[in-house]
Amino acid sequence: MPDSVKPSERRSSARTSLVWTALEQVLAGAGDVLDIGGGTGGFAVRVAELGHRVTVVDPSPDALAALDRRARELGVAVTGEQGDLSTLLDVSGPASADVVLCHGVLEVVDDPAAALTTLRQVLRPGGTLSLLVAQRYASVVARAMAGHFAQALAMLDDPAAGSGRAGHRFTEEEVRALLVGAGFEIGTVHGVRVFADLVPGSLLDLEPGATAALVELERAVAERTEFRPLATQLHVLAR
Repeated sequence: MPDSVKPSERRSSARTSLVWTALEQVLAGAGDVLDIGGGTGGFAVRVAELGHRVTVVDPSPDALAALDRRARELGVAVTGEQGDLSTLLDVSGPASADVVLCHGVLEVVDDPAAALTTLRQVLRPGGTLSLLVAQRYASVVARAMAGHFAQALAMLDDPAAGSGRAGHRFTEEEVRALLVGAGFEIGTVHGVRVFADLVPGSLLDLEPGATAALVELERAVAERTEFRPLATQLHVLAR
């Protein structure tokens, strides 16, 4: 990665590279892409740049305004609609998307099972859900490393303990059960950010080639089940 790239962008690349690699496979041939909770368009604008018709549904008017500015600056069209999972069918309609992105949203809904049922209804037959959720055991490790031992202990068996505004934290078993219960067929499951959140930022900033090497390592362990409990996030592709 060039030296001119900002340190924050280096870390972001290490955190999102694997998700993009998986998405590129399911986006091939897709026409309509729905990004629920897509905010300012971090994923949506890039998807639109690939030539897809993208709609972002988000409850924040400020985020949607920022999305519009970002899309116009890059010369792509992205439709922004104010709403959330409770109004998604009214906003988008059933069977309206080939691919649905639900990244960092399931953690904050009151009823994850109902939310996934809604997402299945929005997808066209054969469509794909890209689900990215916070993973509980990595949160336990992070809190212990920060010296918050009581919070770490509480989170072992309570998905909401110590999570604050971050919401629910899921285990892989919970995610799988929720998806199957909502009628999805699970495809691939990746561990995301197994090491990226543990590596000191100064190392990525100062060590030449460190970011590329970290991304390579993340790719190597993403599908290895023994490392998935350490991943900050789980990325699931389901049909």
